Amino acid sequence: MSSVEIRSAPPGAEEHPSLRKVLSPMHIWALGVGIVLVGEFMGWNFAVEKGGTYGALIAAWVVGLLYTTIVMINSEITSTMPAAGGQYAQAKHTIGPLMAFNVGLYLTLAYTMLEAANANVLSYLLTTLANLMGSSTTLSPYPFVTLAILALAWLNYRGVFATLSLNFLITGFAFFTIIALFVGVQGWNPGAELHLEGLAGTAANGLPYGWLGVIAAFQFGMWYYLGIEGTAQAAEECRSASRSIPIGSMAGMMTLVIAATITWYVCAALLPWHYLGVSITPLFDAARVTGSNVLMVLLLIGTLCATLASANGCINDASRAWFAMARDRYLPEWFGAVHPKYHTPFRSIVFLVPVAIAFALLPVLLNDPTLLGTVITFSILSGLLMYSFMGPNFVRFRRLWPMGSIPRGYLLPYHPIPVIVLMALVAVVFFATFLGYGTSLLSILAFYFLASVWFVVRRYKYVSKGAQFTAALPRPRGY
Repeated sequence: MSSVEIRSAPPGAEEHPSLRKVLSPMHIWALGVGIVLVGEFMGWNFAVEKGGTYGALIAAWVVGLLYTTIVMINSEITSTMPAAGGQYAQAKHTIGPLMAFNVGLYLTLAYTMLEAANANVLSYLLTTLANLMGSSTTLSPYPFVTLAILALAWLNYRGVFATLSLNFLITGFAFFTIIALFVGVQGWNPGAELHLEGLAGTAANGLPYGWLGVIAAFQFGMWYYLGIEGTAQAAEECRSASRSIPIGSMAGMMTLVIAATITWYVCAALLPWHYLGVSITPLFDAARVTGSNVLMVLLLIGTLCATLASANGCINDASRAWFAMARDRYLPEWFGAVHPKYHTPFRSIVFLVPVAIAFALLPVLLNDPTLLGTVITFSILSGLLMYSFMGPNFVRFRRLWPMGSIPRGYLLPYHPIPVIVLMALVAVVFFATFLGYGTSLLSILAFYFLASVWFVVRRYKYVSKGAQFTAALPRPRGY
């Protein structure tokens, strides 16, 4: 595979340090799977409430197909444009500044709010753990939320290699606990621990609300994979983006499909579907049903590790998107600085810390748990808006740089079938989301419309026109 470089800074310019190229496919896997795997431990199961056990399985696999097309499309474009900002950098080359601004904003807010939600969940898990260990004192979640975000931000500040190496370890352990639960209940032998009636697929639990329920479950099927596209944010820091991005992303997608299927199978067989559909921590609850203390401890630690890995990866991705926009002056250029020693976008990392803490603490301060759901919904819908851009973006990319015109580290097969599948499934998920969160969807669309107006009226004049084409690619005719 050929490697394509990005002109991010003049070579050897000490006054303008650049991001350091230190990442391998292992780190890309850790970033992609690390952000997502927490969705196997919580959140996906609300699909059971909407569509029943079989509805949740269909959602897991169909939405998995959606994300497979995203990963494949992402791999081809990112292997030729390995720039921080990922999809933002793609948008400024293929479509234009306004789309690039919106995509950068989608990325930053999606990951920052997901980070806030993870910190909130982490505080819940730690206070629950304290109660399980016999603590009679009601612990405040404030310090847990704040310290978790500060500690992970400090790690990101110090260097991307250490950050994603840690993510590899804790993500790997979290995935191991899912496999351990499957082995512990002898998942290959349904007569041992599992309850076959939970998988019978009758009208009562399989598809209780018919096919409309299946469609409604799609929005929660996203939890199995939401964030895997964030691997593109680390492309500029890969030793060989044309190798690391496709290998790491696709290995990550295969890992998530396996984890999603095992998670559904074990949880649906161990837990009554009515309870599974509303459980906060379904995998941990499934471990509790087995009566095995070892599995309970493993799954509790696994849930904690998955939550930490997700928050850690979100800090990495949100800061790269914010940094890339600032570097091109879509935002104040001050945020586009790189640390001279650690080679990280340190100002972007630090700036987003209080934003994440504010969103994490708001549901606690106002004693309104529904606000946490609103924060998560904003993150999911921002991601969904970005997916709707990726199909047309790839079509435009192939027209600007046809086959044979540039080296590609990965080639999307059977084009345009994956693009058509992506766009069709995104439309279905949008409809499913509208069924459950119509008001939120319209509110978010209004927010991004107003942000676009602000960009055109107030900010576009500051955008660096020379930074619109920074990829080491030939300029298309008429560009």
